[in-house]
Amino acid sequence: MATIDAGERIPRRQAPTIADVAREARVSRAAVSKVLRNAYGVSEEMHQRVQTAIEQLDYRPRVAARSMRGSSYTTGLEIPQITNDFLTMIVHGALEAIEGTPYRLIVGPVTSPADSQQGIESLADRQVDALISVVPLTDRAWLERMSTRTPTVIVGSHEASPCFDTVVGADETGAHLVMDHLFDLGHRHIAHLTRRAAETPQPADPRDWLQTGHDPHDIRGRVYLERMRERGYTPIVLTTGAEELEARAAWSEFLDTADHPTALFAGNDTLAIGALRANVERGLGPEVISVVGYDNTTIASHPALSLTSVDQSGHSMGRESVRLLMERLEGRKESVLVEEPVTLKVRSSTTRPRQP
Repeated sequence: MATIDAGERIPRRQAPTIADVAREARVSRAAVSKVLRNAYGVSEEMHQRVQTAIEQLDYRPRVAARSMRGSSYTTGLEIPQITNDFLTMIVHGALEAIEGTPYRLIVGPVTSPADSQQGIESLADRQVDALISVVPLTDRAWLERMSTRTPTVIVGSHEASPCFDTVVGADETGAHLVMDHLFDLGHRHIAHLTRRAAETPQPADPRDWLQTGHDPHDIRGRVYLERMRERGYTPIVLTTGAEELEARAAWSEFLDTADHPTALFAGNDTLAIGALRANVERGLGPEVISVVGYDNTTIASHPALSLTSVDQSGHSMGRESVRLLMERLEGRKESVLVEEPVTLKVRSSTTRPRQP
């Protein structure tokens, strides 16, 4: 566990109130209330003045009862995907950690990672005392402003901040473990299947796209590229959406149009299972294409899959996130970064490549 030097730390400030908006717009509180309710009889000029004040103050109207005072004893957890079992493990870990405290957990799933800001805002509107967000795809400055009002833990993103706490897996180490394993088995023709946000267009060259970013998939992809280039092997990077069937379609299309590699390093277990589905449909076993996933979700150990995968303990990441939030709520000011260790669980989805 490391402490981040805050430097010129952004001071925590009180959330602006409806009275602040009225003062900024030079109107009555009743007028602000009418604008918020889209009530009849509000002039265009008044509406514009109030909206401008709301934007300048970054005011978020509360949908919970205005009469509530003090703590709501709720913690919000925003997740970018409900069909990823690793995220379910994080939720379970958070639930275990919050048990026995006066707090309750509100889970806010979003339809895609790009909607994470909307998901965070929705939880904040419900007056949660603290927030956990898993790899949010949102403006960093906005996220830091939000965290000055509501204690926040970011899970997964390796871009730490003096404004919020961070829990990550050792993604570089995990990716090196995958590449070491495949190289030791004798693989040279290794592909990498990684995730992109659904709204993001297919990059012209995914290898360039992976050079930047703090998302776990970016880091795993960068290690893959570095290790392949170190050995003089040709990298093959494919991108897909986050869902299993999207991964199946992307990998299936690739198998139909190219000489297939002998191994695949998938960015997470969901993508790996999608690729395995395409392999099974073609009768391609691990002796033809070995497959490695990441996250070691429960299904990875199922005998029918027996997926080699990197274990970064989603349960532990969920528990650590809640622990850090409890410390924040008790008064800790400095930001903390926790990196969870990883191990490689070797199963029968990987083996030595078949000799020609």
